[in-house]
Amino acid sequence: MATLKKRSEFLWVRGGRRWSATAFVLEARSRQNVAEGEAPARFGYTVSKKVGGAVLRNRVRRRLRALTAALKADQVHPGYDYVLIARTAAAVRTFTDLKADLDQALIRVHQAPGQKRRGQKSA
Repeated sequence: MATLKKRSEFLWVRGGRRWSATAFVLEARSRQNVAEGEAPARFGYTVSKKVGGAVLRNRVRRRLRALTAALKADQVHPGYDYVLIARTAAAVRTFTDLKADLDQALIRVHQAPGQKRRGQKSA
């Protein structure tokens, strides 16, 4: 899976859709000038010093990479860039819970704006 490397790529994704989970925030944005299915999805990882020292930050980054490596091909959209911003809970949350959070976040960022969730009451 391709990764985001440049700061400008991270900043560009920031303008897209986002979803907050307990252990991370997922941001997603479709790349411009790329035909659907032509380019693979790319991931970026951000772990700030608020999470902890260098050893803990690296451990959290490895956990986030393992999460994205475990994704099925139909969960991510080709031509999209994703950024996972870790929170402090990412260090202690179980991998199963992290996986469930990521699955839910991917569904949410790809929902059409204004689309109702199943079981949501209308106002």
